[in-house]
Amino acid sequence: MPINVEALGSKGTPRSWAWNSKDALLYALGVGAGMADPVGSELEFTTENTMGVDQKVLPTFGVLAGFNATGGKSAMSNAGTYDPRMLVHGEQGIRLHRPIPVEGEITLVDEITGIYDKGKGAVISTKAVATLKADDQPLLELTSSVFIVGEGGFGGDRGPADTSNKAPEREPDISVTYQTREDQALLYRLSGDRNPLHSDKKFSDVGGFPKPILHGLCTYGFTGRALLASLCDNDPARFKAMEGRFSSPVLPGETLTIRIWTGEGADGTAIFQTVGGDGRVVLNNGGFEFG
Repeated sequence: MPINVEALGSKGTPRSWAWNSKDALLYALGVGAGMADPVGSELEFTTENTMGVDQKVLPTFGVLAGFNATGGKSAMSNAGTYDPRMLVHGEQGIRLHRPIPVEGEITLVDEITGIYDKGKGAVISTKAVATLKADDQPLLELTSSVFIVGEGGFGGDRGPADTSNKAPEREPDISVTYQTREDQALLYRLSGDRNPLHSDKKFSDVGGFPKPILHGLCTYGFTGRALLASLCDNDPARFKAMEGRFSSPVLPGETLTIRIWTGEGADGTAIFQTVGGDGRVVLNNGGFEFG
């Protein structure tokens, strides 16, 4: 069975995910927090016993819900059959209704919001809503799209042209550079995404990469750190929403430079790009909202 176009609008069944202080600390280390930070202190994200400072959770920690939630079916299970090795993460967004607690449990329900025929492949977009079980109130929303190579050509809608969050043709207002570790992917994978593409050279060789590549959501986390520190003074309560498109793989050990433009739209918004060590754009069409 190819891509099931009738799955548009279908929902998954409720799934749950619980986390604790250690999970939040491990994620923070996995996206580089605690290394030499050029912007500001991140001690409250990397230790639970800082004198006079309570532990906080990086806002992008919430993207882990999409991988780690269990106990039901995801909406993607309705999308038909395809080779999972041909699936590439295309876009990711997160919107927070409030800061993520240091420990908690959520119920997650997702929905297929778009199925597009790109000729050489299919794009499937989803949206998930996470509700905190402690008070049954929304905590965050996740939006995502995947590109499935070889599953296009079914005669469907190509989808809208995305012209959002275009980087201005001027120097950024803020530029933050982080150094990733050679073993960054091995550390990040402990937060839930155990895809061997990020750890085993036999798998990365099949994809034509010189070594296992970094998780796209790890690059996303590094980028979120730069936005949080530069525009929110490392206060998670000011981090409202972030979205971006993955445009090139990153190799562990590369530098990542987050280029940020403010003043291009409404107050409390910014546009960003993340570029690799050779200057290529690895995370594009970035939009950020903050308070």
